[in-house]
Amino acid sequence: MIDQLLVKVGMADLNIACDGAQLKTTGLGSCVGLTLFDPLERIGGMAHVMLPSSEIAREAKVNLAKYADTAIPELLERMIAAGAKRERLKAKMAGGAQMFAMSSQSDTLRIGPRNVESCTSILSAYHIPILSRDTGGSFGRTIELDSSNGILRIKSMQYGVKEI
Repeated sequence: MIDQLLVKVGMADLNIACDGAQLKTTGLGSCVGLTLFDPLERIGGMAHVMLPSSEIAREAKVNLAKYADTAIPELLERMIAAGAKRERLKAKMAGGAQMFAMSSQSDTLRIGPRNVESCTSILSAYHIPILSRDTGGSFGRTIELDSSNGILRIKSMQYGVKEI
């Protein structure tokens, strides 16, 4: 058996993979693991999005992978540079949990749902369909995208493993 290459995507990070390599990120709570896949070229991309908008950025040099509004365009740019076509891209996402019970429903405390909403809105603006998602809840996830077929494997302590 041949071991497939594993490309790790850290928190507030993004990367692409092809030739059957696996993209993997762990620790998705309120963060969203957003994946894109070009089925013809078999190029996959993954972003570990922490926050919905770079408008709240306080760092001197903005980490493009940290925010939905900057991570998605950056991921698109890298995938297109590798040979993917935007019109063929399909998205899947997981995460966006509400990890802590809050007595207040203040919008600033709804990080997970806001991350999902922001990613959904940005993908819609690019006309990239979301084929499936495993978002919300109050539990963490680890995800792996197979760049040979676009299958997204989601692992959680509460629900085991599922593929979308």
